[in-house]
Amino acid sequence: MKPFLLALSLTTALALPTLAGAHDTAQNAMPAEDAAAPVVATVEAFSTALKAGDLAKAGTYLAEDVLILESGGAEHSRQEYLSGHATHDAAFLKNAQIDLKQRAARVDGDLAWVGTESELRATANGAPMTLMSTETMVLKRMPAGWRIVHIHWSSGPKH
Repeated sequence: MKPFLLALSLTTALALPTLAGAHDTAQNAMPAEDAAAPVVATVEAFSTALKAGDLAKAGTYLAEDVLILESGGAEHSRQEYLSGHATHDAAFLKNAQIDLKQRAARVDGDLAWVGTESELRATANGAPMTLMSTETMVLKRMPAGWRIVHIHWSSGPKH
């Protein structure tokens, strides 16, 4: 996806309302929560595979041209992420306790987003730490199913 189109798609997706119990008002429309279920399942499957250290499986949920932003850095493809930073993410998450605090998702045609807030308890350099983490994933419906086209991770110490 071209950077301008990704930025436009992300801006459009983030401007959509969240799932805070809202349903589509069209007469025969599927509730928003039901439409988002396969998208959330894709995000959860990716996260589970990454935490398990199964990078090959995690990669199946990423679009080839995925853009991943984290801590001021960027990976511009599935291959770039899986051959580098993913190994560190998997090692960090391996023994982390993750407490999901809130999740919202929205589907609009062939684009969707999932926003997640979590508390992570982990050990780094032998010292315990608790982080508050936010995650945004933008997905696109492709012939093989929903694929993650953009991830933005942000975290900081819990206060």
